[in-house]
Order: sequence, then C-alpha cells, then structure tokens
Amino acid sequence: MLDNLTPQLLAGQIISLVGLALCIAGFSSKRDDRLLVLLIGANIAFAIHFLLFSSWTAAALTLLIIVRIALARRFYGSWTAMTIMLLLSALAAAFTWQGPIDIFPMTAAVLGTVGMFILRGIPMRIVLAGAALAWTLNNILIGSIGGTLTEAIIFVTNLITIGRLVRAKRRGLLPS
Repeated sequence: MLDNLTPQLLAGQIISLVGLALCIAGFSSKRDDRLLVLLIGANIAFAIHFLLFSSWTAAALTLLIIVRIALARRFYGSWTAMTIMLLLSALAAAFTWQGPIDIFPMTAAVLGTVGMFILRGIPMRIVLAGAALAWTLNNILIGSIGGTLTEAIIFVTNLITIGRLVRAKRRGLLPS
C-alpha cells in the first residue's frame, strides 16, 4: 500500500502520524493549557496533511478548528460565537468543496462546533464522538493512516468516557 505513494502523499502520511503523536501527548496531559497547545499543533499538522492529500475542505475546516478551540474555551455558551464559527465553516466549505467526501469534514465541523460551544458532559462527548466518526470516515476515504488512527482513537476514547460518566452518574457521583 505505501509503496505506491507519491512523495507528496508519503509526506502527508508522515505528518498525520506527527498529528497523532501530538494528540496522544495532549490528551495524556493533566494540564489544560498543555492540552490546548498540543491540540493546536496537532491541527496544524492535520491541516498540512490534508493539503498534501489535496483535501481542501478538510484543510480549511481544520484551520478553523484551531480558532474554534480558542473561542469555545473563552466564549462557552455564546450562540453568537458559535454561529460565527458555523458561518465561517460554511463559507470555507463553499469555496473549497470538491465532492461528496467533503460532507464528512463539514459534518465534523458542525458537530464539533455545536458540541464545544453549547454542550458539556455526556451530551458534548456524544456529539464529539459523532464528529470523530465523521473525521474517521473522511480519513479512510482519502487514505490517511495517521488521520484514521487518530480519529478512531478519539472516537473509542469518547465512548469509553461516556460509559464511565454514565456509571458515575448512576452511582450518584455526578449531578443529574
């Protein structure tokens, strides 16, 4: 499979693995500030990776994810900020749309934006799991190994965390 890759696609595969490593380092950190910095770095790597795969909509939306990370933390609950991010995502997709595959990054962008701006706890993680699933499908379709592994890990991690939260809620360890 890898022997048929052009140098450009091989570079994209390598950069996607760098993004995977940054995601793992970020999610394993106990410090929120370190997590956010590493997620920004990972998304820069994934934007470059999508450019190398000529997946323009995914690249543009991934760059907007960097902005979303900063805004969602600062403006949690802001319907205005969320709406602006959704409009920017729609505009970016309109200018870069190449075909049906682009529905997956757009779906992920919408779910991720809604989840991060207005949801918390189990509902947020369900929506973010949906976003990870959409990114996983996109990465499978474009042939990205590191991107597929990253999003599949995020998807499974979200499902495990949802299960842990449900159990904690049943035991009365979390508010209803």
